[in-house]
Amino acid sequence: MRYRHYKGGMYEVVCEAFLEADHTAVIVYRGQDGKTWVRPRDAFFGPVDVDGERMPRFTPIDPVPAAA
Repeated sequence: MRYRHYKGGMYEVVCEAFLEADHTAVIVYRGQDGKTWVRPRDAFFGPVDVDGERMPRFTPIDPVPAAA
């Protein structure tokens, strides 16, 4: 699934993984420039405060399939 970062970048989620040390859930994602990033799941899906307004850090841009 693709997501738009609140600063405008587009990213594709590669997978969800877990840190070996403490089993923290992380999201592995790749930017348009080909760089691969890892961020804790809570931070990836959590909100950020921008100019006093709370918004999602990443917003999905692919449509969610309808339930059959």
